[in-house]
Amino acid sequence: MLIPVILSGGSGTRLWPVSRSSYPKPFMRLADGRSLAVKTLERARAVAENAPVLTVTGRDHYFLTRDEYADAGFPDQPFLLEPEGRNTAPAVAMAALWAMRAHGEDATLLVMPADHLVADLDAFAAAVHEAERVAADGYLVTFGIRPSRPDTGFGYIRRGANIQGTEGARVEAFVEKPDRALAETYIAAGDYLWNSGVFLFRAATLVEAMEQVAPEILSRALTVLEASDLDADPVELDREAFGEFEDISFDYAVMEKAPKRAVVEGEFDWNDIGSWQAVSELGEADDSGNRTEGPAILVDSRNCFLQSENRLIAAVGVNDLVVVDTGDAVLVASRERSQDVKRVVTELRARNHEAATYHRMTRRPWGSYEVLEDQPTFRVKRLVVKPGQVLSLQMHHRRTEHWTVVAGTAKVIVGEEEFLLERNQSCGIPVETKHRLENPADEDLVLIEVQCGDYLGEDDIVRFEDVYGRR
Repeated sequence: MLIPVILSGGSGTRLWPVSRSSYPKPFMRLADGRSLAVKTLERARAVAENAPVLTVTGRDHYFLTRDEYADAGFPDQPFLLEPEGRNTAPAVAMAALWAMRAHGEDATLLVMPADHLVADLDAFAAAVHEAERVAADGYLVTFGIRPSRPDTGFGYIRRGANIQGTEGARVEAFVEKPDRALAETYIAAGDYLWNSGVFLFRAATLVEAMEQVAPEILSRALTVLEASDLDADPVELDREAFGEFEDISFDYAVMEKAPKRAVVEGEFDWNDIGSWQAVSELGEADDSGNRTEGPAILVDSRNCFLQSENRLIAAVGVNDLVVVDTGDAVLVASRERSQDVKRVVTELRARNHEAATYHRMTRRPWGSYEVLEDQPTFRVKRLVVKPGQVLSLQMHHRRTEHWTVVAGTAKVIVGEEEFLLERNQSCGIPVETKHRLENPADEDLVLIEVQCGDYLGEDDIVRFEDVYGRR
C-alpha cells in the first residue's frame, strides 16, 4: 500500500515577509488562490487516491493545516505532531514506524515536502510508479530532476549505473550545494541531477537501513513511539522523548550512508519555491520581463517582480528588483540576491521584532486576529472568532484589554463573572485577571480589542485551560 507522507516544517525565511514562523511557506497562496500545502495534498491524492495522507508537522501549525485540508475537500487525514522541530530524519523515522503499525510491513512511503510545486501530475505519477518498482527490490529511492541551469541553491545527485529492468539508477554520491563554477561542471558532465528532496521506499526497508547506518535515531524513534498515544487523533509525539532526537536531515543521516540507494529521474516540472526569484518566475512576464501580483504600475523598468496584498506599488526606472508588500512590511531586494532574504529574518530575530514571526493578520485555531494599530503602549486588534469556538482561559501580567463587539454574540468570563455581550456592548479586563472569550452562536463573532500596557508581546499570556491543547 502506498502511503503519501507530507513533511510540513521549517519557516521559509527566504520568502519573508509573506512566509513567517506563525504562517510559513506551505501556507503561501499562489496566483490561483490555493496554498502549497493544499497543492501537495492534491498531488499525494493523485498518486494514491484512496490512501490516507499522513502529515508530520508541528503542533502550532496543526489546526491551520487541518483547516486547509478540510476547506479543500480532504478532511480527516492522519497527523503526527512534533512538539519541536528536529529536522527531517526524526520525522521520516516516525512516519515509517507509524505506517508499519497502521498498515503493516508492506507499507510503502512516498515522502514529500509540503512546500514544493509540481504542475504535471501525470508525469509525477509515472515517476512514482517507476520508483515503486525500484523500491520493491530493497532500494531507498530519491527523485532527481535534470538541471536546467547551474543553480547554486540545490543539492545534486551523481547518477551511477542503471538498475537492470528499471528506469532507476544507483546513487553514486550526494553532493552539497556547489558554487557556480562547480555547478557548471556538473551540468557539463551530464550525470548530475538536482536533489528534489522527495523519497520513496518500503517502510520495512527504511527500518533495516537505519539499523545499519542510523541506529541511534531508530532507537529514539521506537522510544518516542512507545511513549506516545498512537490511538489519539491527532497523534501527539511525546515531548520529553522526542526532545532527545538529534537535529539532523534524512539525507545526512540515512540516504548518504545507506547501502542500497537509487535515483529515478523525474520528467515532471519541479520547483521548490526557494526564493522570491523562483516565485517571480511562476507568472507570465510582459514585454519588459516584468511580473506583478496585485496592484502595481511599472514605468521604464525591466525584469522586476512586484507583489502587493492591498496597496499600490509604483516603480520607475528600475531593473532586476523584487518588491513585496504585505501591509505591515515591505521587502526590496535585487533578484540575484533573493536567496539572502533570510538574513533579514536573522536580523529581525536578533532585534526581537515580531515581524519575524507574526503577520498583521494571524490565524489561530479559533479564528484570526488582525493588528489595526500598533504603538509602544497600546495595540488595536480586530478579532474574528468562528462559530462554536473558544479562546483559552488566560491572563496577562502587563496589559489590560477592552473588548467591543461589532458583530455577533460573545460569551465572556472576566474574573468570577460570566455574561453575554451583544453588538455595541463592551467590557474591560484588568491586569492579572482570568478571562475567556467564546462564540456561542452560529455566525462569526467580530470584536475590537484594545490593549494597553508597557509590554504587548504575544508571549505575555498565561493559559490555564485550552481546548486546543496549547501551552
